[in-house]
Amino acid sequence: MRSELLNGAKANIPMAASATAYGSVLGVLASQKGLTWLDMMLMNTAVFAGAAQFVMVDMWAGDLPVIEIALAVLVINLRYLLIGASLEPLFKGHGLIHKMGLIHLVADENWAVTIAEQRKRKVRSWFLLGGGILLYVTWSFGTVVGLVGGGLITHPEKYALDFAFTAVFTALAVGLWQGKRDILPWLVAGSLSLLAHQFLPGKWYIVIGGLGGMMTAMLGNTEDGDKEALEGGTDVAGC
Repeated sequence: MRSELLNGAKANIPMAASATAYGSVLGVLASQKGLTWLDMMLMNTAVFAGAAQFVMVDMWAGDLPVIEIALAVLVINLRYLLIGASLEPLFKGHGLIHKMGLIHLVADENWAVTIAEQRKRKVRSWFLLGGGILLYVTWSFGTVVGLVGGGLITHPEKYALDFAFTAVFTALAVGLWQGKRDILPWLVAGSLSLLAHQFLPGKWYIVIGGLGGMMTAMLGNTEDGDKEALEGGTDVAGC
């Protein structure tokens, strides 16, 4: 357990550095909206989802639109249904308490790192948790630093801090690339996301792109399985 926690944390160090950087951007934006460090820490602990937190801060106002914020966060975080499903083999054999305790600290970054590691060897759920703990600590540190020093950085884009969010997810995508079979699902996901972003309000493009890419990959895997079964049947008949 301890070794897997440490391995997970070590594997996520590059992601943690990026999380600190774009966490500080969120902190700067939060300071401009009047949030306190306590508000920030409560948000980090209760939500712990970078994209959703950026939307929450963007929607923050004197008369807090609680229902609108909750719906926006729900839509953005629907992707965790897909993420959770992909982690099913990792949690096989564990009870509900174990799953609930670990799943809250699943972020896009430690999920991607865990999936990549799982392709190399058998990974335990503690690896995922080790990365999640590191990301939570560094993300929280970055947001609070940005919040406290918000008045010193009025234009984060001047220092390219706003690009850290994009950069880390580009790096994660490259790390998950498996070759030609990923081309079609990625194209479908990207195209549907762009279309949804163009014609639908809010953040539905995240969910629509993810579902489209997932369904395309699933159908592709089903066709490959049918071909293998057919070839196997032909070989048996030939014997």
